[in-house]
Amino acid sequence: MAFPVQDHVLWKSYREGDKQALGMIVERHYRTLRRYGLKFMIDEATVEDCIQDLFLQLWQNRLQINDTFSVKHYLLKSLRSHIIQYLRAEKHFSHQETDWDTALPEEVDAETLLIQEEVALFQVNELKRQLDTLPAREREALYLKYYENLSVCEIAEMMNVNRQSVSNFLQKALSKLRNRWLVAPLFMIICTFF
Repeated sequence: MAFPVQDHVLWKSYREGDKQALGMIVERHYRTLRRYGLKFMIDEATVEDCIQDLFLQLWQNRLQINDTFSVKHYLLKSLRSHIIQYLRAEKHFSHQETDWDTALPEEVDAETLLIQEEVALFQVNELKRQLDTLPAREREALYLKYYENLSVCEIAEMMNVNRQSVSNFLQKALSKLRNRWLVAPLFMIICTFF
């Protein structure tokens, strides 16, 4: 049984000019990037164009790109930058924050939903309603922390803020959600559905 090649090995090979290694990176992270890109409330074609531009730019600049501790973090941060550049170019992005989609991921475990159907339906609707009330930066921080499992440091770098700001976003969001919603523990819901 062959073990999958680790990201850092693929990254090193890609930087040395191995097109197959870059192809494996694309294959491994495409769905995550697409899902994250769609959270910016832009159409699928634009997200896919931004992802394609990202990987084209990675290939063209492979000799100038440094090693990275986390390929996933690097790609998510780069895609965020591409999307914000697109939004600015299209004048959709002003000094206001981008809107943030709070729809739950498509990959929700069907068996879990069937077992807890009535309770889960209420919890999902209530969580979505509560998330919709949060500012966009707080929603984005929650998504990156609890859905993409990024560290506070990685989130800070992606969002171009300091670590304390990310901690504040997370703390404020969780505090607001806890105070508004007493039906079920928030952490259980986030772990179940994010």
